[in-house]
Order: sequence, then structure tokens, then C-alpha cells
Amino acid sequence: MSTEDQKSTCENLTRRKVLTGATGVVGAVGGAFMLVPFISSWQPSEKAKAAGAPVNVDVSQLQSGQMVTVSWRGKPVWVVRRTPEMLKILSENVTELRDPDSSESIQPEYTKNSFRSVNDEYLVVVGICTHLGCAPLYRPAVGSPDMMEGWMGGFFCPCHGSRFDLAGRVAKSVPAPTNLEIPPYHFLSNNVIRVGEDPAEGGIA
Repeated sequence: MSTEDQKSTCENLTRRKVLTGATGVVGAVGGAFMLVPFISSWQPSEKAKAAGAPVNVDVSQLQSGQMVTVSWRGKPVWVVRRTPEMLKILSENVTELRDPDSSESIQPEYTKNSFRSVNDEYLVVVGICTHLGCAPLYRPAVGSPDMMEGWMGGFFCPCHGSRFDLAGRVAKSVPAPTNLEIPPYHFLSNNVIRVGEDPAEGGIA
């Protein structure tokens, strides 16, 4: 192959990579715009959010085992709908936890129980690792293929390896010192959770 032919081939390959990358970016941006109206419908105005206004989360479409993320006071808050199997595991793994009774962790008094929740089925937790503020990954399945042997489901921090169960309780012998934080919240109805407001301020526990 001549030098000119080689140059033409390289240019074609480069152009193809650029076009492929651009197509992926356009697709991702388009998908993001499609999601914005749905997520935004749950959020207060930017001014209200800056002031720490509560956020309503509609969980009517949340399937068992799924998680949704909302923003409150600039923090990601996860809402997980736990399955009966997940709840069963939470009562069996206490010997592997640093603070199973949440005596050294931040949560409202009304969520200081083995499930760390108002309603056992739903976990509402701040999605920030208590070690150095990284964002843990949601890995709910027992034996997830990308996790270590013996994984029973929960959250894994990829920054330094901290592990939390599906109640946000931290495992022993990891860098994170405490369980994930539980924000104040309550149920406005069976399907709507208000994050950032205690039950005494309105609604039902």
C-alpha cells in the first residue's frame, strides 16, 4: 500500500471514530432531555431547593428492588423499594456490621430500627459514603457478578471499598466510620414520600 493510501485509510478511520462518538453523545443528550420533565416534576424551584425545601417523591411506579434518586439540599437521596427477600437478609447479617443498631449514626429517632425506615418496604437514605463523600454503587442482587464473594446485596463505594447493606448499615473492617445518613422524611400518602420534613411538621409517619 502506498503512503498516500495509508494516509487516506487513517483519515477514514479517524473520521469514523469521530462520527461514532458524536452519534453516541447526541443519543445520550437526547435521552437526558427526555428524562428531565419526569424528574423535574418531583422537584421544587431552584430557589426553594437552595433554601432546603422538602422534596416529594412519587413511588407509585417504583418496582420492588428498584431505586430512584432525587436531590435534596444538593445531596443525592436514594429511595429503594425493598423486596421481602432483602428484608429477610437484613435480619440475618448483623454480625457482619459495625453499627447494626445505628447508635453511632445519623438518622431521625423514628428510623432508628433494624430496617432504618418508617415503612419497612422503603429505604430513604443519603447516597454519600460516610468516609470521604464518594457516591456508592447500588448492587442489590445477592452474588452480583462484579462484587466480591459472599456479597448479600447493598451499596459498594468504589473509591475505597466501603460496603453498606440495604439498610445503609456499614460493614466491619471498611474505611467508612458510620452508617449512611437517613434524612428526615415522612409519607404524605401511600405513594408519596416527602424528603426533608419530619412527620411532626405535616403528613403521616
